[in-house]
Amino acid sequence: MGFTATNRGQRGKLAMATAALGIGLLSVTGCGYTNPQATAAEYAASDGTQANVGALQLRNMMIISAGEDKPGRVIGAVYNSSSEDVTLTIAGAGGSQTEVPVKQNSYTLLNDSTDEAILSTTGGIPGSLVEVGISEDGTNQKATFKVPVLDGTITDYKQYLPAGSEPTGSATPTPSPTSSANH
Repeated sequence: MGFTATNRGQRGKLAMATAALGIGLLSVTGCGYTNPQATAAEYAASDGTQANVGALQLRNMMIISAGEDKPGRVIGAVYNSSSEDVTLTIAGAGGSQTEVPVKQNSYTLLNDSTDEAILSTTGGIPGSLVEVGISEDGTNQKATFKVPVLDGTITDYKQYLPAGSEPTGSATPTPSPTSSANH
């Protein structure tokens, strides 16, 4: 008889613990119902930004430049989901622009391209965001979006500086000439 009473008491405690656990789980899972999921929001998980125009998708786009009024190289990836070859036009500050051919159903990595996409002027100092216009040839598809300007102070980007450019803060002092009279 003592065995049955103990068993009933344990079952009662187990039932109460199960009910408390169930109520606790309901309150915890209710948070997901009322709060938006962070993974549902689109964003560019990189140093660059992204945009779409027509059949073109631009990803991780940025400009590498040594200064505001200096040339800048556009790097990133351009995907073409159409069945035709297209040309992307990127228009920057002061009328500067560059064109990028992209094959049908393919992509072009501007970082690896031997035909560099150079804007004659960036229109912003390194560390700023500049607005660029993008358009796809043969269509009326146009858009504008902001692109970060970075310089060569980040080692990985130094190789993308346009030829003859140096980052603003990386000037190396030149040694002063020595007099030959002392020798």
